[in-house]
This record gives sequence, C-alpha cells and structure tokens, in this order.
Amino acid sequence: MSAKPEYVPGHGLLRGRTAVITAAAGAGIGGATARKFLEEGARVLISDAHARRLKESEQALADEFGAANVASLPCDVTDEEQVAALFALAAEAHGSLDIVVNNAGLGGTSDLVDMTDDQWSRVLDVTLNGTFRCTRAALRAFRDTGRHGVVVNNASVVGWRAQAGQAHYAAAKAGVMALTRCAAIEAAAYGVRVNAVSPSLAMHPHLVKVTSAELLAELTEKEAFGRYAEPWEIANVIVFLASGYSSYMTGEVVSVSSRHA
Repeated sequence: MSAKPEYVPGHGLLRGRTAVITAAAGAGIGGATARKFLEEGARVLISDAHARRLKESEQALADEFGAANVASLPCDVTDEEQVAALFALAAEAHGSLDIVVNNAGLGGTSDLVDMTDDQWSRVLDVTLNGTFRCTRAALRAFRDTGRHGVVVNNASVVGWRAQAGQAHYAAAKAGVMALTRCAAIEAAAYGVRVNAVSPSLAMHPHLVKVTSAELLAELTEKEAFGRYAEPWEIANVIVFLASGYSSYMTGEVVSVSSRHA
C-alpha cells in the first residue's frame, strides 16, 4: 500500500467565484469540495437533505473561512421546488453564480433479481434525476445572466464497469455521464462548460461505518495504490474542472481512479 499523499493547499484558482455544491454536509466528497473551493477563494452555497448536518457544516466552514463566504440551504434534489429555491438563494446570498457541483447521489446494494421498483426508482430519482434538475437550473441561470459558468457532475466508475448488486446505481451513474455529454454540447452555444468526475473508491468515516471489512478489502485490492482515495483527492480534480485550467474541456468524464481491474 502506498503512503497517503500530502494535502495540497489552495492556490486561489477560484478567487471571486460563487459555487453551489449539493450533498455537501459531512466528510464526503461534497464536504471536501466545499472546503477546497473556499481554500481556492470561492464563496459557496452548500446544500444537503440532512438539515442538522448541513447547519453544522455551514457553521464549521463559516468559523474557518468567514460567514460572508458560506451559506446553506437544505435541499432534496428530488423536489423541483427545493431545487428552484436553492438556485434563487445563490443569486440572493452571493449576487451571482459561477459554478455548480452536482454531488448528490444515493447508493444501495441489491441483486437485480431481488430489487424492488421502489429501490430502483429511489436511486435513479436522487442520483440521475436530481443531477438533471440541478443541471437544468444551472444552465437556465447561466443562459439568462450571460455568465460563462461551469457545471461539474459526480459520476462513478461503476457507470463503466459492472459490479454485482449495483444495477440501479450503475445505471444512474451511466446516465449522469450521458447527461453530462449532451448538456455540454447544448451549453457550449452560450459559453458554459459541463464535465464530470468518475471516482472509483473514495471513502470517509461515515461510509466506512456502513461498508463491511470484507467488501472494503476486496475493493481496495483492485486499486493500484492499494488504498482508497481521500475525498479531497476527488475534490482536487473538481477544482481543476471548475477552474480556468480546464477552459477547453467540456463534455468530458474524468476518471479519478487507480483501479486496474
């Protein structure tokens, strides 16, 4: 197993920009992305379906980076009214919108033969339809204000690779990839970029608690580095896609993975 890398400090890549980040409460990719964006000089509006954890996350980030740079609003991405309210607040709280990170998703494990319609539909509604709703809201905001904004979606390597028990999640993430490519072609006409990251194995304390040691060992063995990614390592690539360093990239799905099988 390779040693964990040193944390990469901010370089002001997003200075003066405003971002909406969904599912950003807690210690996962969304929370790491919010912190990274703030370190890079952005203002953030974070959302999550878990109101208590969201408020705690907002307070912690505000204490460190200043209350003027952090706002939050609970949002269930399966509810169009809540999505609309989130994007309305972005303009109200920070006066503009430059970046949207669609991180909200829902997983689960069930073999297809035993999967219920409700299990299938719930995962698809949060993971794919939620990304659609937020991407649509972002593109409307960018088009109507004339801002050359950026959307970054969170996909997954299971959108490319088969994994037992993950038919619903894999289908949703493959849909996110296709949505990203189609949205990018349409949005290019008004100067907006849409890309996605595709992580393999990124773990955090909450996820470790609900993942069996056997499954974690099996998945880790498939990674060339012999370890899972830290959430901030995925967030670093999201920063790249949100910044001017990726100005000629759109419609791309960037694998953030060391997986070799």
